[in-house]
Amino acid sequence: MRQIPHHIAIVMDGNGRWASKRFLPRLAGHKQGVDALRRCAKACAQRGVGVLTVFAFSSENWRRPVDEVSGLMDIFVMALARQLPQLQADGVQLHFVGERSGLSTKVLAGMEQAELATRDNSDLVFNVCFNYGGRWDIVQAAAKLAAQGKPVTELDLSRALALAHVPDPDLVIRTGAEQRISNFLLWQSAYSEFYFSDKLWPAFDEVELDLAIKTYQQRERRFGKTSDQLVAGAASATTA
Repeated sequence: MRQIPHHIAIVMDGNGRWASKRFLPRLAGHKQGVDALRRCAKACAQRGVGVLTVFAFSSENWRRPVDEVSGLMDIFVMALARQLPQLQADGVQLHFVGERSGLSTKVLAGMEQAELATRDNSDLVFNVCFNYGGRWDIVQAAAKLAAQGKPVTELDLSRALALAHVPDPDLVIRTGAEQRISNFLLWQSAYSEFYFSDKLWPAFDEVELDLAIKTYQQRERRFGKTSDQLVAGAASATTA
């Protein structure tokens, strides 16, 4: 049986363009994006994915029009309140990853309530990167080590990152026909496999998820080794 990626990370791109193509306000696309995320999380759990990490709001998204940012915050709070009972029933453990200073009291309260309510769940670890940036993550980790008087080694830095509670992503998916990482999981995705989908995020469905997983399963993950070394290692493990 082909291996399912344990950790899938997704750049959910294309909400605004999805809405514009339908002559709808951009916020309508973001609302549809919430539905797509709900479907995706459920599908990942059904397929045996252990960790799902999504890029919900980047530290650069504050540069967008004020009314869109305000609307996004409202959608985020409402979606949390609406989806939390189902997430709890489905055994999902929520984590919000990113800089929390500057977020409103309402947003922070929603995050804290959701994390507290789901902390004992274990069927799917669901990381929502909110007000997150990969460069911010590395800087805050280095600053944490400096404050503790520790040297900045690769291992210690990894342990100080905001996603230290989960292994690095096996598969990174980006929707919306763009092919860039956009400051997402810069450190953690060093050896991830990438899949770029032409689907705009609200249209991303189980079929496209399965295609991404199938593509991942056809890749050879060498982590710096040669193909021959992998074959030899697999043979040794079989005969051991």
